[in-house]
Parts: sequence; C-alpha cells; structure tokens
Amino acid sequence: MPGLTGGRWGTPTPLRRVTAREGKNGGVTRASLEKQPHEVAAMFDGVAAKYDVTNDVLSLGQARLWRKAVAAAVGARPGEKLLDLAAGTGTSSLPFAASGAYVVPCDFSIGMLREGKKRHRHLPLTAGDATRLPFADGVFDAVTISFGLRNVQDTDTALRELLRVTKPGGRVVICEFSHPTWAPFRTVYTEYLMRALPPVATAVSSNPDAYVYLAESIRDWPDQPALAARMQGAGWTKVAWRNLTGGIVALHRGRKSDEG
Repeated sequence: MPGLTGGRWGTPTPLRRVTAREGKNGGVTRASLEKQPHEVAAMFDGVAAKYDVTNDVLSLGQARLWRKAVAAAVGARPGEKLLDLAAGTGTSSLPFAASGAYVVPCDFSIGMLREGKKRHRHLPLTAGDATRLPFADGVFDAVTISFGLRNVQDTDTALRELLRVTKPGGRVVICEFSHPTWAPFRTVYTEYLMRALPPVATAVSSNPDAYVYLAESIRDWPDQPALAARMQGAGWTKVAWRNLTGGIVALHRGRKSDEG
C-alpha cells in the first residue's frame, strides 16, 4: 500500500447482500449490509478492546497518517466546540483536544465508549446515534466523522443531523474509505480486501468476522463524487474532496451556510 498522497480537492451498485452472523453465545459477530443499528453496535462492542491496534495492522500503518490528515483538514482552534462522531474509543479525538478545542467524542457502541473511558478519562465520551444526535441545533463550530458514516443505516439522515447541530458558517470533515482512482491499483486493492484482509484479521482481531463486514461495506460504499452529491443534497455547501493513499480513503469537506 503506497504512502499518504496529497490529492486535489475535487468538485463534486450494491454487490451482494450479506446477513448478520451470530457467535456461540448469540452475540452478533458480523453485521449485514442492511446495517441494523443494534447489529452494528453489537459488532463494534465485540472488537473494542483491540480495535485501534487492529486498524493499525490492517491499514499497514496508514491509519495514523489518515488521522493526521483529518486533524489538519478540521483545523480545530482553541475555544471551538467540535463533535467527533463515530469516535469509538476516543483516539481520533485526541488531536482536537490537544489543539485547545472542546471536543465531544460520540459513538453508539457502548463497548467502544467503555474502552475509551479506561484510556481517556478526561474526554466527555457520549453515547449517541448518528441519525438522532443528542445535541441541540447549532452547537458545534465543526463536526467530523471518520470511518463511521459507512456504518450508518441512513446516510442522508446522518448528514442532515450533522448539519443541524453545526453552527451557521461551521464546517464538516468526513473521512471514509472510498474508491482508488487508478484502475490497476483498484483491482489489487479489491483483492486485498476480499482475500488478504480476513486472514490478517483472524491473526490480530478478537472478532475477525467483523472485518469481513468491513471489506464488504467498503466495496458497497459510493465513490467520491456520489458522496459529495449526497452531502450537497443534505444541505452542505462548498463541498469538495481530497484523495488519500490513491483514493483508498477520501476526505470530504463542506460548510453550513451563514444563514443556517
């Protein structure tokens, strides 16, 4: 996998259905592409303890570079209020807190939040569903979500909820797996996802089945222009994107109009 590459800020078909899989004790080990909230939350509860380490291994170290790119794109400033949605254990929120901003890490996996509280007691980790955020209108100067929008059952509702809780003139940054821009590399990447990722996950994860869902959900996700169009449809303005690692990941950004 190549290093982090700075791309331009650009302007703006499901493959198959999988079913949820249960473990020996009845818990969900892998969500389906229907993304029922209780299935997805239970799946992430099951991988919470080793989640950050597994991500570093499976991304070949790129996950840390992607987090740095998100922090730079958000550009948090002292005194600002930030929402870090799908924050998991809160690792993604640390750069925002270090900038002097007041960051609220929010996730709907109680298991992830509990794990995060063990590590980052100073962070105000908050339980919340992306489609029904537990915040008032116009609270945050900036909102961000990394590798979580893909797991929400209703993407468009989540995008509108993020807009609702953002102040007029505020900003959004979305970091999500996307579609590599170079066709030969896209083929190699797809092979890695579907063939190499599950065996690697078996070696390092407490729930390798969850990473089968990960691979399938990435393949099922819209490309860069399609996500930009959905952001615009939700009401975000000045939508643009930047490719990272050849388009494996894309950073999408947008603004809420000054009129709100």
